[in-house]
Amino acid sequence: MKEIKAIIRPHRLDTVLEALHTHPKLPGVTVTPVRGFGRTVGRNGGPAGAAVQYGTVEMTKLECVVNDQDVDEVVDLIQQAARTGVAGDGKITVYEVTQVVKIRTGARMQRIE
Repeated sequence: MKEIKAIIRPHRLDTVLEALHTHPKLPGVTVTPVRGFGRTVGRNGGPAGAAVQYGTVEMTKLECVVNDQDVDEVVDLIQQAARTGVAGDGKITVYEVTQVVKIRTGARMQRIE
């Protein structure tokens, strides 16, 4: 299993979620508002329309866990839906996940179902 984390522009969230809903094996996504900075801030003013405070910009973080065989497709969906072509579109990172435990049942999962 892999955890996918994406930092995207807030105004692209609905488009990205719409794209992710088309993937039949994606169990869900966690969405969190975040603030941060990248190397483009200060050179081009950061993402268009984003409020700048102390050199940071508002972004949105998406997190999901998928089976290994679904990683490339989910990453591609996020990248294509989040892309504006302007510096500051964000980043996608992928991490190894060894186990998922369902809190309600205590079930330990070796793959997402």
